[in-house]
Amino acid sequence: MSTDDTNIGDAAYDSPPPVRVLLAENQVLIRDSLKVLIDATPGLAVVGEAGTGAEAVLLARRHRPDVVLMDVRMPDMDGIEATRRICADPACAGVRVLILTTFDLDEYVYASLRAGASGFLLKSAMAAELLAAIRVVASGEALLAPTVTRRLITDFLEGSRPAQAVRGLDDVTPREREVLTLVGRGLSNAEIAEHLHLTVGTVKTHIGRLLAKLGARDRAQLVIAAYEGGLVTGSDGRR
Repeated sequence: MSTDDTNIGDAAYDSPPPVRVLLAENQVLIRDSLKVLIDATPGLAVVGEAGTGAEAVLLARRHRPDVVLMDVRMPDMDGIEATRRICADPACAGVRVLILTTFDLDEYVYASLRAGASGFLLKSAMAAELLAAIRVVASGEALLAPTVTRRLITDFLEGSRPAQAVRGLDDVTPREREVLTLVGRGLSNAEIAEHLHLTVGTVKTHIGRLLAKLGARDRAQLVIAAYEGGLVTGSDGRR
């Protein structure tokens, strides 16, 4: 075998494994459409399909997917309770849940986040937005639809809560504080990197340290920490 052939073979073996997705949707037509879309997308693969919340929990334990695409309204057990069980189960460590629903209701948003969901997206989203959301959640970031992010911040501000002590904020470095402020303003990692003249990898490192220092589960909690700590005010939010 020539050197070129060896290099080609090595490159093939170095290809990252696909993001493994479990579909939890009780409407067969929608579930089939999602499966066709995801399986036709390079780098993504459906590893299981559930029609009830109980099935979603069982299949999440069995397959340990990277992302569970979870509907809220399902028979047997709703998607929020299924999310809670998956996120609390040590056997599902590393499994992330992306809520996909028709209903843009605050009760669903907050209940989903409290249950441990890493993302919340409406079924009215474009196909490209959904595929991007799966990748974002699989990479370890949290994702909220823009309208949801805006309401989260508005709900917090309407409480007229003064800045308060945030556990771990004193341990945050000046650079990490800058990153946290921009996260609170709703900027993506790429936008933060451009704003602070850093690499995206460095931004991810800072965010990882912030999550650890502040005891935050995900990016949504970092946004709240930025507001609670007084790093961001209502006039600062871009959404």
